[in-house]
Amino acid sequence: MLPRLGLPAVLLVTALTISLGYAAPDGALEQAIREIPPDVFAPADRERLTGMVGAQLRQRLAQANARSSADWRSIQTRAGWEAFSSERMQRLRASLGTPLPPAPLAVRVGDEQTVHQCRIRTLVYESRPGLWVSANLYLPARDVARGMPGLILCHSHHRPKEHSELQDMGMTWARAGCAVLVPDLLGHGERRQHPFATAQDFAGEFRPSRQDYYFRYDTGVHLHLAGESLMGWIVNDLRRGVDLLLTLPGIAQDRIVLLGSVAGGGDPVAVAAALDERVACAVAFNFGGPQPETRFPLPEDIETTFNYAGSGSWESTRNLRLSASGGFLPWVIVGAIAPRRLVYAHEFSWHRERDPVWKRLQSIHGFCETPDRLAFTHGRGELRGNAPEATHCTHIGRPHREGIHAAFNRWWGIGAQEFSKPLPEQSLRYWNADLVRTLAPKRLVELLPVLVSPPRGRVPLDAAGLRAALPPLLGGVEPKPGAAPALQKVVESVGALRVERLALRTEAGIEVPLMLILPKAGTARRPVVLAFSQEGKAGFLHRRAGDLAALLGEGVMVCLADLRGTGETRAGTDRGPEGADAAHCATTTMLGDTVMGARLRDARAVLAWLRARSDVDTRRMALWGDSLAEPNAPGAPTLTPRRVANMPRQSDPGAALLAMLTALFEPEVRALHTHGGLADFTAVLKHPMLLVPHDAIVPGLLRVCDTPDLAKALAPRPLRQTGVVNALNQRQQADEAATSAGAWLARQLAAP
Repeated sequence: MLPRLGLPAVLLVTALTISLGYAAPDGALEQAIREIPPDVFAPADRERLTGMVGAQLRQRLAQANARSSADWRSIQTRAGWEAFSSERMQRLRASLGTPLPPAPLAVRVGDEQTVHQCRIRTLVYESRPGLWVSANLYLPARDVARGMPGLILCHSHHRPKEHSELQDMGMTWARAGCAVLVPDLLGHGERRQHPFATAQDFAGEFRPSRQDYYFRYDTGVHLHLAGESLMGWIVNDLRRGVDLLLTLPGIAQDRIVLLGSVAGGGDPVAVAAALDERVACAVAFNFGGPQPETRFPLPEDIETTFNYAGSGSWESTRNLRLSASGGFLPWVIVGAIAPRRLVYAHEFSWHRERDPVWKRLQSIHGFCETPDRLAFTHGRGELRGNAPEATHCTHIGRPHREGIHAAFNRWWGIGAQEFSKPLPEQSLRYWNADLVRTLAPKRLVELLPVLVSPPRGRVPLDAAGLRAALPPLLGGVEPKPGAAPALQKVVESVGALRVERLALRTEAGIEVPLMLILPKAGTARRPVVLAFSQEGKAGFLHRRAGDLAALLGEGVMVCLADLRGTGETRAGTDRGPEGADAAHCATTTMLGDTVMGARLRDARAVLAWLRARSDVDTRRMALWGDSLAEPNAPGAPTLTPRRVANMPRQSDPGAALLAMLTALFEPEVRALHTHGGLADFTAVLKHPMLLVPHDAIVPGLLRVCDTPDLAKALAPRPLRQTGVVNALNQRQQADEAATSAGAWLARQLAAP
């Protein structure tokens, strides 16, 4: 049963001594508005409200897990498994981005050194036009006539290709007769997209060795905005690495192996192996089953309670877009490698007897009659433990390699003996100034704006064309049927104003707190403005009281809505990669949805509820999407390391974009005012640092349109945009219009 509001908890403005009416002095009306308490719910509900979005997402993940498990229980044969997995691998492939047509592989080899009974080459290969992958290739000291296995080591997000642990593995397996390719992942090492490689690159204190890892967030979001994915681009790099290995003399075409490291390397290896039949074996650490964060021992009911889908975080390769809605959960991806070989790998302790994914993998290989092609390896201790009891490693440690060596020896007779004499890291790097001039490698800030420009004209940019093209990107735009009040309405008198507080349940698990403010005088149907921002009702009451006074002074009703995850329902104030908002965004995309699309459905549900009121003039409805984020001053630094003090401020253009999208799908909206929106999203791709919160990003938006296109499609309806910022969160125009937002909106709604 929902809690009922107590009047003492929400009425703090009963002591006003002035009678406010239309003719009241602006200052008095403005002050009265500013002092209206913003919350709809009682303080006891705060924890539930701030956890509301996360709770609903966890419930939706649980439903996805239940669907996946039910499908699994229905599979009894190899044919059944292959039909099930094949369909989901098609969905996985489609989710990763635009496929590339086959093309000849361009390779440039740099230095080669023969040391420690192996040869080590520096090289680059072209993964996409203009995108070069730097790599090290370890080979036996002498050419192998035939039957040479080819290994690709996918490093972790901790350190790039020349790290000593990767050198150990490269030399160990090269000395055992293998070719070992170790590429830099996109954004790492010689392929980093930011300038903070050493302590000398920034005046303040920061962690140079972690910036490649931290900037993965920026890279991942940039690629999503462009309709691509970090996973898709890394997987393409790995598959082009397979192309390279297959060109080597003596390579065994049926012994291509991908090994993925413990922190961010196992994810793309599993996906690449599942999608590329040329891969004979995958060793994918920490992907598919229990994670390092999982508590051991596993409970007896783990088969039904395990979170097979995982959950979202800023680390985008760990939470694939559409994975939960499309059914390609991590366990399905790992299982799809069968009947090829798999080493199921865990960084720390492993509860073999109860691991539900291990049981499924055994069944899959049982269907395929290949139980001998399934092996495992694992470490000791737990993530929270310390060495040597806990086997922490940077990529794949010696304890973890024991099981791998045993499997490789059993399958192919590779008798590797551990070897470790690392070379100076600088000797394993490829690029220099002359090579850069010769090959002209492109960075993402150069590639992505070009990538999104040509396709935009393929979609009609009028209102009808955009209404057809955008719903699949947004995750659906139609409000759920049956939106209803979620708690008893409270009505207050504040001088000559009437304040109504209530919450609208827009869908299962989601309540949108609403505040309606209207003059008490008059009984005719009134125009209404629906207003929303990240700060919610409190932001408008405290920071936009003058604008609200201008509207109310003209008899316009104002509806302040805390759409999900805003206002009193937001999970915190951290809008960066490590905040709850970013995690919610990532989880939402796993579910085939977007935060922007979900808030759009909320806004449309509120508009439908307003239309049903007897005191609303449905011909005179307007929208107001506002940002209270402070812009960066002209000349202020806009590129710094991540996770340092005094980082540049983010913009917060989500409400402005949401207002435009809501108006697009609600043609009866007469006018809209936005503040703090982006001049265009394409410019976001031209800067290596993301200064836009994740919830303002619609994956693939720039394959369809940008904000100027939306503005044109809304014509001839009045659209007023103030406080417009660029991708660096700097004001685009120095002087704002003299007319306030409230006065402008009142003017647009004045005529019947």
